[in-house]
Amino acid sequence: MVLGQVISGKFGEICIRQKSKQDIELGELLVAENDASKIIFQVYDLIYGSQISQQNLELISGLNLEENSDYNFMNANLRNYKLAMLKNVLTIKNDEKTDEDASACKILPDFFSTVRRVKANDLNFLTVPKNPLFVGYLRSGSKQLDVQINLQGSSVLSHHILITATTGKGKSNLISVLLWDCLDRDYCGFLVLDPHDEYYGRHSIGLKDHPAKKVSYFTSNNPPPGCSMLKININLIEPDHFKGVVFFTDAQNDALRAYYKKYNKDWIKAILLEEPVQGSFHESTLGVVKRKMMNLLDMSIIENELQSRGIFCAEGGETTISSIVSELENARTVIVDTSNFSDATEILIGSLIATHVLKNYKRHLKSGNLKSKPAISIVIEEAPRVLGKEVLEAGHNIFSTIAREGRKFKVGLCAITQLPSLIPRTILANMNTKIILGMEMAPERQSIIESAAQDLSTDSRAIASLDKGEAIVSSNFARFAIPIRVPFFPDYVKKEKINIPKKDFSSMT
Repeated sequence: MVLGQVISGKFGEICIRQKSKQDIELGELLVAENDASKIIFQVYDLIYGSQISQQNLELISGLNLEENSDYNFMNANLRNYKLAMLKNVLTIKNDEKTDEDASACKILPDFFSTVRRVKANDLNFLTVPKNPLFVGYLRSGSKQLDVQINLQGSSVLSHHILITATTGKGKSNLISVLLWDCLDRDYCGFLVLDPHDEYYGRHSIGLKDHPAKKVSYFTSNNPPPGCSMLKININLIEPDHFKGVVFFTDAQNDALRAYYKKYNKDWIKAILLEEPVQGSFHESTLGVVKRKMMNLLDMSIIENELQSRGIFCAEGGETTISSIVSELENARTVIVDTSNFSDATEILIGSLIATHVLKNYKRHLKSGNLKSKPAISIVIEEAPRVLGKEVLEAGHNIFSTIAREGRKFKVGLCAITQLPSLIPRTILANMNTKIILGMEMAPERQSIIESAAQDLSTDSRAIASLDKGEAIVSSNFARFAIPIRVPFFPDYVKKEKINIPKKDFSSMT
């Protein structure tokens, strides 16, 4: 069905006149055809047009409003109309269905050529890659097409994903869908730091219900059958693990290194029990270090013995980190419930695991075994806590190290944030795939647009208008910025014929 006709413009700013009684939406994908190829466009602006002067339009409106005149004029649909502005997306050779025949658009459509809505068979070049990562269904405006969007998962995950959205636009739902789809894949493993204890599904549908049964769950709160108690021995902690977790002055950092050098794995115990150390450290410096350690690790001293009040302990928990890393290397998803912890404790847990993962994978690269290992993605919410400008001004941490060089070792981040503007541009540029859900704040939209893999300079209004579950995927591993709709997680898992508990899922955002 013809929706409109090309009437003017230039490359990237094609103007079409919309046919009367047809609706065109912002973000909709349209197609113009000629003998040799077809061009896919996307609508980025909608405008009123008229052959009547603005002064006369105002006069007609005044007569209708003030004098209740039923003013009609001949051929209303010819004199007044709507215009749509389109940007070029792709050129596709006619009658060909291979990926190589879709290319960046470098031509203009024929003058007065007609445009229609995109159809599923226009997108046959969107083939399923070897290691598919399902992100949603193709969306044209607000309409969902029956076209699954799969990216090259092994590359996307190791080259980092940034998920941005304001509250309530579907970030958690998107993560649930991504994790669910990857549970039966052998090319990847996920570490999920879960501050809301929502992904495993203790009380509703969740990853525990996946038929593959490749999810491991660590919690400090009454682990369900088959799950693990989260306990970490303090002997596994090194001074570098505190980078980005808690701020220490230069003098305090010197004290940490001095204790570690002298007492090795027992260095934290030595600090807390006030054992002597070489160096001219002021008593107040050592006192502050001890207090910060005790608060962060939630430990106390009773009769000169360390007592654990949380997950960090002096006895037991020696194998927790190595067990988690081993499961990740076996392409499993590991969920760590951090809902009962402070931000600093959650980041310390993530720092311990991430450091171990990166160290192992560097060793695998040297031994020539890295190719056989799955990509590992670390999912962390509120990413500016570890990647923010203010945090990194105090020094780099394991997460910023992974952001800069993790792709060489198949270790990536899946960073989630409402405030991408707080993350330095150099870090944003290293996030090679961005899944952009609705964002109303202009500065946040602009920071994403400036670091996107494709040109999104005309998409600010479209990003602001995205509804819950609607997104734009900009990736180095996609031919164009792909508009998608993410399925509602409980509905998505029905295809596995799982008996979903009757719960209220409205909080899954």
